[in-house]
Amino acid sequence: MGLRFRGESHHKVDAKGRVSIPASFRRVLAAGDPEWTEGLNPNLVVVYGDHRRNYLECYTIDAITEVDEQIATLPRGSMERRMLERLFNGQSHPTQVDDTGRLVLPQKLREKIGLEGEAFFIATGDTFQIWKTETWESEEQAKTEAWLEEFPEDFDPLILLDRAREG
Repeated sequence: MGLRFRGESHHKVDAKGRVSIPASFRRVLAAGDPEWTEGLNPNLVVVYGDHRRNYLECYTIDAITEVDEQIATLPRGSMERRMLERLFNGQSHPTQVDDTGRLVLPQKLREKIGLEGEAFFIATGDTFQIWKTETWESEEQAKTEAWLEEFPEDFDPLILLDRAREG
């Protein structure tokens, strides 16, 4: 397993849709781009998906290739394969980090998630997500807190990893 995205941060989005990518995220993007070499800007794929998705999910080239390979194992012509191809190939934006470490988000993507002024970045291991700060705070943070409330006060989430190995 290679480098992973870790952490969260807030970044300003300018009128042209440019937003700085956290430096640690840029290192993971470079490591996950087989064509990257010193002096080049890493490539990535931004998946914006269907109408229910309130965030943009950013994949390294290696991570999106893994998803593409898994989709390709489904029977050609099957509904599952068609839908996944649309969601991950059709509803995505291949792009590159610019020379100043920023990502340029097209107007269509910013409008889809209502992004203006500030973006919230959160790592999810082999991808990272970009959210409108207010959406993250009102929806996703509440989901995490509600999920944790289902467990006892002394609950350690790492126990779930032991259960996964047992299952």
